[in-house]
Amino acid sequence: MDILETIKKRTSCRCYQENAIPDDLIERCLEAARWAPSACNQQPWRFIVVKDRELRERICAECFLPGLPMPWAKQAPVIIVLCSKKSVVTHFLAPLLSGINYHLLDLGIAGEHLVLEAYEQGLGSCWIGWIQPRKIKKLLKLPFDMTPVSLITLGYPQQISQPGKRLELNEIAKIL
Repeated sequence: MDILETIKKRTSCRCYQENAIPDDLIERCLEAARWAPSACNQQPWRFIVVKDRELRERICAECFLPGLPMPWAKQAPVIIVLCSKKSVVTHFLAPLLSGINYHLLDLGIAGEHLVLEAYEQGLGSCWIGWIQPRKIKKLLKLPFDMTPVSLITLGYPQQISQPGKRLELNEIAKIL
């Protein structure tokens, strides 16, 4: 399938089958993420793959921000925790000058590579940013230099959803 068609068809999945995902499919998704470009090639992404049911349930029960329940997240057989591991120059000093958090751009690109490959493998995925990073860090006993930034649920979709309406190209782009 060509990449534009994949991009157009990939949607956020919020209804998963309970079937386990073979490790080789998870590794393909991680491999796709690994090849993402990053500022100064720092590759600040780190991925924690949570397959353990009890740990996934604890993440869903204890680590989301209040007010927006996401019961479907517990159904996903895998939760991938996207973490950043920042470099001093690229991720602390450069943003002071530019005002741009390069590590967040880098993690966004890597995460998008991951979810596009997941789609190509017949898997559903959903980004979750409504999290409490400190609680996730403590629960997973992450080292001090790794910070959770978002989660991606991963699993076989129970149903295929249709992409939402998109703004027209002339509404979002201007060619000069």
